[in-house]
Amino acid sequence: MREYTVIYERGPRNWSAYVPDLPGCVATAKTTSALERRIREAIEFHIEGMRMHGETVPEPTVRAGTVSVAVG
Repeated sequence: MREYTVIYERGPRNWSAYVPDLPGCVATAKTTSALERRIREAIEFHIEGMRMHGETVPEPTVRAGTVSVAVG
């Protein structure tokens, strides 16, 4: 079991997500709950494709966090 960092971004009409450690692994959806399901499926599909092509599945290395700053 591996945990990959997923970046979620809100667009004008939907949400999107991508996985920095798995270039090209993306998903979109109208809601964050639907997006979470889709990006999980996308990660599984992406890894399956890498294995089928004899590629090494990368270990997760990217971390994300938040930083609070005063504005104004």
